Amino acid sequence: MIAETTLVSPDHVWPLLAVLLGAAALGLWGERTRWGSRISGAVITILATFALSNLSVIPTAAPLYDIISGYLLQLAIPLLLLKADLRKIFREAGPTLIAFLLGALGTVIGVMIAFWLIPLGEQGPGLAGTFCATYVGGGVNYSATAKLLELSPSNFAAGMAADNLAMTAYFLLLFALPSVAWLRRGYPDRPLTDTAQHGEGYWESRKVALMDLAIALAIAATACFAGTWLQDRTGYAGTGILFTTALVVAAATLFPRHLGKIEGADTVGTYMMMTFFAVIGASASIWLVIEKGPMLLVFAAVILGIHLVFLLIAGKLLRLDLRELVVASNANMGGPTSAAAMAVSRRWDGLVVPAVLCGTLGYAIATFMGTAIGRWLA
Repeated sequence: MIAETTLVSPDHVWPLLAVLLGAAALGLWGERTRWGSRISGAVITILATFALSNLSVIPTAAPLYDIISGYLLQLAIPLLLLKADLRKIFREAGPTLIAFLLGALGTVIGVMIAFWLIPLGEQGPGLAGTFCATYVGGGVNYSATAKLLELSPSNFAAGMAADNLAMTAYFLLLFALPSVAWLRRGYPDRPLTDTAQHGEGYWESRKVALMDLAIALAIAATACFAGTWLQDRTGYAGTGILFTTALVVAAATLFPRHLGKIEGADTVGTYMMMTFFAVIGASASIWLVIEKGPMLLVFAAVILGIHLVFLLIAGKLLRLDLRELVVASNANMGGPTSAAAMAVSRRWDGLVVPAVLCGTLGYAIATFMGTAIGRWLA
């Protein structure tokens, strides 16, 4: 293998970390702008480091990337789930939750049809399960499910590249749908339920106590330890993330008053995930995308198309608001931050909280769904 020649070498930890953290900050800043909210901060971050690695500024592989992928990712997941009280989600998300569950079903149907239509080789089941997870609950689940289904690094990177391109186009489509007059006329246009958490308030600075962060990180690390211990005790390799997720969701549901008052955990978890997305972008080679991306791009497009058509038809039959449908679809594809950003940018204040709740539910269930689909297809 020919060694890479890059401006920042793989063993230069601090400049490489500065680039990754800067790309994460760029994505978070971009998501708060009108143009950035249409494609999500994750896509902005991935594109930034993708460009830098393919211009030979940073390497496509480095020990720092392995640390972030192996430890930071696993720690971020429980931080994002500390408020995943399933009872609250089912009680307060309302029609948007129905739309979200319909979207998840549409994704599963789309994955089955795409898997039948498009040959992806011996790692096809793993790719199918991974795409299922990311299109039920967002990019967090892509990474976790790919690890569980043991995708090769090349398929992981190619799939992520195809997913990013497909998702960018899909988010632009979602933003455009409510402006299509003839489509809007086919759905009821009822007043959205107001909530205590209004649009711009979602992005305002929130008071975060040092003790809250200390407790959140201690809980997250303990959950990761427990999940890994259960993985070792049961002998099921790669299931540590599943055990960690199940434990944290159970705790958040059983002890909502205690875990729900911890502020800042989701903020830290989101930043960790953005840093991981920076690693994903850096690891993707343009030649890999050219070689393997087109088939995976078609695979992603088939899933997304079936998901959307199914959701629009089912939503029309159930007389759901078009705005609820597109926000729920965004929660399926991008998670709570992306869905909330869409609701905020369109001034749909009453959908901000349902977007966050549904996206959080996606974090909680999608890895299980994707892993089950991948192993069943195998």
